[in-house]
Amino acid sequence: QVQLVESGGGLVQAGGSLRLSCAASGRTFSSYAMGWFRQVPGKEREFVAAISGSGGTAYADSVKGRFTISRDNAKNTVYLQMNSLKFDDTAVYYCAAFYSAFSALTTDPTRYNYWGQGTQVTVSS
Repeated sequence: QVQLVESGGGLVQAGGSLRLSCAASGRTFSSYAMGWFRQVPGKEREFVAAISGSGGTAYADSVKGRFTISRDNAKNTVYLQMNSLKFDDTAVYYCAAFYSAFSALTTDPTRYNYWGQGTQVTVSS
């Protein structure tokens, strides 16, 4: 069982930056692929970024070049550095995990079986 707790959300002006953190419980964090997703009311949950246990990354086209996902396996934490924020980045951001012994990663939210409670990011225009 893995428990995920996000932090770092808040209100920021367009063009600003925020860093989200997701702390995970458990002793095999490096064997889990981690992802960030976001959701606005009335829309489906949207892939943002993912990172494998070995550090491979994937990004949604809408955030490529502005967001960076990283992980610190010693601290059981994954980060999402968000720069040049836009109004359309406003959403609840969720951290997610799935066990991957072969360092795979995926953009498909149905593959992730552990989710955090979410943290609100609001970008004012």
